[in-house]
Order: sequence, then C-alpha cells, then structure tokens
Amino acid sequence: MKVLKISVVIPTLNEAPAIAATLVSLAPLRARGHEVIVVDGGSEDGSRELSAPHADRVIEAPRGRACQMNAGAAAASGDALLFLHADTRLPPEADALVSAALAQRNWGRFDVTIEGRSALLPVIAFFMNQRSRVTGIATGDQAIFVRREAFAGFPEIALMEDVAFSKAMKRRSRPACLRARASTSGRRWERHGVLRTMVQMWRLRLAYFLGAAPDELARRYANKP
Repeated sequence: MKVLKISVVIPTLNEAPAIAATLVSLAPLRARGHEVIVVDGGSEDGSRELSAPHADRVIEAPRGRACQMNAGAAAASGDALLFLHADTRLPPEADALVSAALAQRNWGRFDVTIEGRSALLPVIAFFMNQRSRVTGIATGDQAIFVRREAFAGFPEIALMEDVAFSKAMKRRSRPACLRARASTSGRRWERHGVLRTMVQMWRLRLAYFLGAAPDELARRYANKP
C-alpha cells in the first residue's frame, strides 16, 4: 500500500501553552516525509515563534478556524490533508492509518480521548465517538482528514464549520471512522465546568440544526451577550 504524503494543518490563536508539545509529537511524521503547517490567526502570546522550530511552515491568515484551515490547505503539498487542533495529539501510526482509510474513502476521522481530571471526560468521549459513527458527522477534535482532490474547503462560518464540512462530505461518501484515538486536552471542559460545557454544546448543535446563524452561535459559545 502506498503511504500518502500528509499535510497536517494546525490553526492557532494564542496557543502558547499547548502548541510546542503538539508539534514535538509530530516530529516522527515529519521525519517520514510528511509536512506540518501552522496557520496563525493573530496570536499575541508567542505562538508563531514557538511553532517555527517544529513546523515546515508557519503562515498567517485572517482569524477564524475555517479561514485558517483553508489557508493551510492552499499552502499544502500533500496528497492528503489532516486538520489538527493545537492541543491534540495523533496516534503514532497515524500516517499509515490515514493512507489505508483513504484508499477506501474520501475522508475520515479518528476516535478521540479527552484528557483531564474529571471522570466524566471518558464518558463524553465515548458518546462523541459513537454519535459520530452513527451520524457520519465529525468534530474538529477528532482530527478530520481528507484526500486533497476531494477537499472543497471548509465553509467560512464563525462556528460549526466541522459539522457543515461533514454534511457536505457525506454526500460523497461516509467517513472512515478510525478506532485509533487522537488525544485532546480537556482544558476547556474543565475550565468552564464539564457538565455546563456539555449542555452548552448540545444546545449549540441543536440550535444549528434548527437553523440558527453561526455568528449568533459563536457569540453564545464565547459567552458574549
């Protein structure tokens, strides 16, 4: 089986506490010929400087996860694109798993583990993975990957770009739902309260499916009036 060249695209915005460790974890993939592109949306905490020694490219783009990921995809040279959050780590054999999955499907994602102190986080991750497997909807925490020729861009909306992308890609094929796990930080869950965050995300998703505007959802997500 041919192992595809993968371009890992990481959008950042003030991710200094996490970005260096994430990039260091990707060094074995870079050593095997894959590339890592960090796309910064205007960080003020040194994220760009911390990223530079550990990435193939660090570029800037207008703030907004979808805009940043699209800019990274445009700069990428790989056969496949993998979109990774700045506080998420891939399993060691991610390149072989992605190549095998994309031999059968146009796109896919990993299962996820949420790291943290709360005993609720493994339960949330379990249901997130099961829901995704049933619905075919992937979240950004699950490290979405896609064949380059199948990638038409993320809708440049303020929130739910991963859901909108999944819905569009499902028209082409169901996702490859890999049981290998990406590990993501539970810092946001624990900072704002695990149960509170879970309820908020359920409400936001329901509102989106009922037609709420992404800009309004983004304001709610940020707890802004």
